[in-house]
Amino acid sequence: MYTQALDSPAAAPDAPSEERERLERFQARIDRDEKIEPKDWMPDAYRQTLIRQIAQHAHSEIVGMLPEGNWITRAPSLRRKAVLIAKVQDEGGHGMYLYSAAETLGVSRGALIEQLLEGRAKYSSIFNYPTLTWADIGAIGWLVDGAAIMNQVPLCRCSYGPYARAMVRICKEESFHQRQGYELMLTLARGSEAQHAMAQDALNRWWWPSLMMFGPSDANSVHTAQSMRWKIKRFTNDELRQKFIDVTVPQAEYLGLTVPDPDLRWDEASQHYRFGEIDWSEFHAVLKGAGPCNRERLEARRAAHENGRWVREAAAAYAAKHHAPVRAAQAG
Repeated sequence: MYTQALDSPAAAPDAPSEERERLERFQARIDRDEKIEPKDWMPDAYRQTLIRQIAQHAHSEIVGMLPEGNWITRAPSLRRKAVLIAKVQDEGGHGMYLYSAAETLGVSRGALIEQLLEGRAKYSSIFNYPTLTWADIGAIGWLVDGAAIMNQVPLCRCSYGPYARAMVRICKEESFHQRQGYELMLTLARGSEAQHAMAQDALNRWWWPSLMMFGPSDANSVHTAQSMRWKIKRFTNDELRQKFIDVTVPQAEYLGLTVPDPDLRWDEASQHYRFGEIDWSEFHAVLKGAGPCNRERLEARRAAHENGRWVREAAAAYAAKHHAPVRAAQAG
């Protein structure tokens, strides 16, 4: 999952007393860990925060198919090809689940897709990096999906019911993706010298972008506190990033690979790894459209959308044709 700096401020403090009472009742439900459902009253800021977060998540799943789909025809074995096809198909399904969850908040799927195609919607910055070698497919599964799982498991307890329920299945499938990536990296790392070097190179290029997936540092994430109060988020960006590093560094050591951070060290006192400074200028540049593959990714999505137009039109015509007799019978 892929959510970066999507929190939204709460309602104005000078709201009328009746609205304040509704907000207090709403917050009391959140505090009791009750799920908010589509027909329940909710503050507009809560609704808009969810729309942006779920939409970005959905867009990320759909755009995330592109770096890996590019390698399906070049997979080194039939087994690897079948696994990669299954994974890319899963990502498409995740996008559909999430668009459906967003629709329960009163926004149409068509409107969200239009925002993506027009470049007005964000998706995770990680998918604007190229997959240069087969090892990148392993690195994406191990690091990118590993970071996604770290983000997404807490979302199974999100206060908004449809989003939380969608995440249960998505997290199960993402765990398969992470294991697939790690197994691929293990095979390369224990293979020939050239294969080991390929795995190390992939780790070198994907490590820092994977850390950026958790979003800006807490000091620069202005509205994190509100999203946590609403229990949309359960952990801060920095907390999740630290958990990911603590889990992933020992995995890299087992692979016999070196994390590309000269400042990385184990801190016995805190029982955490300390790590170097992230290049946030790169993060913001990629988010603004200056990443290695920003233009390529959007052009690919626009082309796919246009090429699939005839399918959508045919499906709509078929549905209209077969629903007409039913509507006529109901009218009669």
